[in-house]
Amino acid sequence: MRTLADLLTAAADGRPPAPDGSLTVLPQPSPRDLGVIAFTGHNVVFADVDHAWIRDRLPGDDVAAPLAPPFLRALEELTGRRAEGVDLLALAGPLTGPPPLPLTEVTDSAHPRVVRARRHRTSVRVWTSEEGVVTVGRGVAGRWEAAVEVAPEHRGRGAGRLLARAARHLAPGPLWAQVAPANAASVRAFLAAGYQPMGAEALLTLS
Repeated sequence: MRTLADLLTAAADGRPPAPDGSLTVLPQPSPRDLGVIAFTGHNVVFADVDHAWIRDRLPGDDVAAPLAPPFLRALEELTGRRAEGVDLLALAGPLTGPPPLPLTEVTDSAHPRVVRARRHRTSVRVWTSEEGVVTVGRGVAGRWEAAVEVAPEHRGRGAGRLLARAARHLAPGPLWAQVAPANAASVRAFLAAGYQPMGAEALLTLS
């Protein structure tokens, strides 16, 4: 059986699911990871629930339905989880050489930023700089994921782009990022740092 990890690896290699309007239902890659990814013209639901239940609630002619509130709400009620919202899902390849700004790695595993990151990822590493914070770790289905946080005094000065690009120098492989679409500054920063839009994603987490 194809796994979500296989699907994401293929997408990172330039082979995303075919834009044929279809739905793929896959098992959860771990107890932590449950949700929906919408690629262009193709939806993927990864959840350990009855496949017939999923397909009964998703009309075959509505590619927007898997990320629409009615389906996400029904999935919340069935699983006892909460949808965190719908994010832009973007992807970038790793870069060689030093990051574009000086960084200091946080080595204290009890540091609040490390503890927070480990709620959603494993193999977490965190770096700080005058401009902000960069986090890299293994998230959904073991993919490498990046997150950045710009220091308030550096907002609007291009720091987000530098931090997002720095993450590409710190990851050992293709790097995914989940960005809230309403955060236009963050979207612009990741796009300027070379990340390409791949689709949209909604993750359901335990309360």
